[in-house]
Amino acid sequence: MKYQSNVEQHFFNKSNWDFPTTQIPYIIVDNFPQLGFLTALRFLEWVGDNPNGVVSLPTGKTPEYFIKWTQHLLSQWDSTESETLRKNNGLFLNRKPDFLQLKFIQLDEFYPIDPNQHNSFYNYGMNYYLKGFGILEKNALLINCDEIPRSSGKTLSEIFPDYIVDLTLRVRSAKTTLEEMQQKTIFMVDQWCSDYEQKIRNLGGIGFFLGGIGPDGHIAFNVRGSDVNSTTRLTGTNFETQAAAATDLGGIEISKNRLVITIGLDTITANPNATAIIIAAGEAKALVVKGALENKIDNRYPASVLQRLENARFYLTNGAAIALEDSQRRAFENSSWDQVKRERSFIRLCESSNTFGTRITIDDMKNDPFCAQIPDLYNETPISLVKSFKQKIDRGISREDGEIFLHTGPHHDDILLGYLPHVIHLVRSPNNRNVFVNLTSGFTSVTNQYLRSVLLKTKEFIENDLIQMMEYSDFFDKGYNEKWDKDIYHYLDRIASKNEEGQKRGLSHRIVRALVGTYSLKSKDDTVKAIDTIVKYLDDCYDGEKNTKNVQKLKGMIREFEEELVWAHYGVKVADIRHARLGFYTGDIFTENPQRGRDVQPILEMLREVKPTVITLAMDPEGSGPDTHYKVLQTIAEAIRLWSKEHDTSQVRIWGYRNVWYRFDAAEADIIVPVSLNSMSVLQDTFMNCYLSQKDASFPSYELDGPFCDLTQKIWVEQHQLMELILGRDFWYENEHPRLRAAHGVIFIKELTVNAFLDTARRLEKSMEGQIN
Repeated sequence: MKYQSNVEQHFFNKSNWDFPTTQIPYIIVDNFPQLGFLTALRFLEWVGDNPNGVVSLPTGKTPEYFIKWTQHLLSQWDSTESETLRKNNGLFLNRKPDFLQLKFIQLDEFYPIDPNQHNSFYNYGMNYYLKGFGILEKNALLINCDEIPRSSGKTLSEIFPDYIVDLTLRVRSAKTTLEEMQQKTIFMVDQWCSDYEQKIRNLGGIGFFLGGIGPDGHIAFNVRGSDVNSTTRLTGTNFETQAAAATDLGGIEISKNRLVITIGLDTITANPNATAIIIAAGEAKALVVKGALENKIDNRYPASVLQRLENARFYLTNGAAIALEDSQRRAFENSSWDQVKRERSFIRLCESSNTFGTRITIDDMKNDPFCAQIPDLYNETPISLVKSFKQKIDRGISREDGEIFLHTGPHHDDILLGYLPHVIHLVRSPNNRNVFVNLTSGFTSVTNQYLRSVLLKTKEFIENDLIQMMEYSDFFDKGYNEKWDKDIYHYLDRIASKNEEGQKRGLSHRIVRALVGTYSLKSKDDTVKAIDTIVKYLDDCYDGEKNTKNVQKLKGMIREFEEELVWAHYGVKVADIRHARLGFYTGDIFTENPQRGRDVQPILEMLREVKPTVITLAMDPEGSGPDTHYKVLQTIAEAIRLWSKEHDTSQVRIWGYRNVWYRFDAAEADIIVPVSLNSMSVLQDTFMNCYLSQKDASFPSYELDGPFCDLTQKIWVEQHQLMELILGRDFWYENEHPRLRAAHGVIFIKELTVNAFLDTARRLEKSMEGQIN
């Protein structure tokens, strides 16, 4: 079978995959930027054939490289290099696509929201699609909340205080004058949605639909459970979608109360000739992709509705496709049988048969369609595979002594959530040195409301003369920049004595130092005035607004204080807790790529100074999801490559970890670290006492409505349950080693040599060639 699109056929041939057996065809690419490249080429191909067509395009981070590649190809259309690039990738157009007659349909929007805010999808569409691609505004159907009818000529904030819309007013009586106004407005919005739907139908429906897929499988804002015949409507969302939107809106506290206007599933599929494409990157999307592609049309899998369309496609990275049956078969049939693959097939057999690994026989393996393909199967194969997992656990409990560890984290809390129980054992040896470095300042995870509350408490302490260091004559000249570790000791002392007010005072000491340094303050009065000014600024910000650089810095310094608290818990010197503040981290929707001078050089200098024997890093090889992880990986890899030219790194080890965003499977892991109930309690205690800005889980994972420490514990427990299945429960509770008897969770770590890590990084770098900044 062949694809009608030359672009799709080219990328399908390039992938070397068999034609999909799923309900909807898909095409596999190596990585996130390539996903955008394929999508841009297919979009331009379609527009070239349909210059009067109707398109609906996505918002958020997912289309980043689609937008960048489309704009690049259009701006460089006449260059020889661009022509060669297009033709070499299946795009054969005689002339540049004409966007002047193209119709654009905005597919969704938060409601209510000011359309002028940078985080409104109206603003996104105007900037990236209408201005960015050259689509005329007169040819666009847009969801502008200011232009949607409402009752009594009032503003949206007057009608819906705090922007909370109560949809029960559709079916109950209004009890107050305000509710009457709200009820009328809701009905007016409902009518507007019906009119919007009819306008789309009058255009013949959507001709080219491009969308991402949410953590619950949603397309547009059609969340899991949406009617497959739904149309444009005002509706609520579910927790997974609210968690994903929390960053856009300034926290889950906002997103859980914000409604949306979305086109429906029937809106998307109304035109039977439509080209509909879903793009997905990363293993985090693997299960929702599987659900949409391997099931018949079902409201549990909103994207499954695209089966109605002959020209529906999924464009996927390898990670997003990993759970597909096609992908599983390909993995076991078409590649060599290394140890990872042997272990993976053994795990699969244990899980599918619900049999302890210690009870799997050679006959069980020969009768399994995947294990039967293992070369040189013999009677002891099951035992040898069980033994390989035990060896990984032995490495997890072996004593590391006389080592220099450089622990790196993209964000604050990544290291703690990744492998805290292992760190606890590493820091116990006085012969080990442990240096911790956070590569970004992490300001995006601190809400305006939290900063506001901290500033007001600091002001209260100042006005009551409880920040005594401000009284020293040299404090505002140089004293503010001395004895920062004293703030940490003060705070930890107050934890020990359970003095919550004292803890707040300890934090306020650090806030004062940060304010004086950031704003060049010269007196106590200046400090109070600065606090008042910042609080007013925060009060005037809309939810999710990008902060000024100074406020970003202030938020980042709060995160840095939190990280120092964590590792000082375990006796690490504050001087060994570093804050890199890499420059690519800006808080923009599309962040910059790392630069050698600005971002790589500081890490290289740290490697030269510390001379680590073990370097830990968050390992996200595909570069999807939180792209900070991928960009930090790029930066560290380049710094290590440069360092290896001047330093013998043959004995340096790289430990890759994952936490709440990604997970190694047990076969990938080289080190399995047991986690006791005590370590889980320590995790909870440390997280909740130190990560003060994160206790309320304003930016949670879509997997759990709560702080990240709870999700981390859940992951560790699930991984232990898998190891119980592989090794048998008696391996644990009857084990001679007390750490294994006490274990109720495990952590997976991947160990690489420097050369192996750089080979991986080089392969990734090669696959990313041609990405557009």
